Amino acid sequence: MNITLTPEQQAWLRAHIERGEFASIEDAVRQFIDERIAEERDDLAWAKVYVDEALADVARGDVMTIEEHEARNDARRLP
Repeated sequence: MNITLTPEQQAWLRAHIERGEFASIEDAVRQFIDERIAEERDDLAWAKVYVDEALADVARGDVMTIEEHEARNDARRLP
């Protein structure tokens, strides 16, 4: 497969190859594609516990308005 990169993309890749971050342009492209595939496969199951906790807080009424949040932060900043 052949792909065409812009001069800017090529320059960026070459700079990173010179720093030793990638062995070649092909290696860099493979890594970027692998990372993108992994992102698409991530079902965010790890976040479920945090979402459930937040929903439970809301159900209990354990929430604050944005105004309350800002006032609390303002009070923390004052000497």
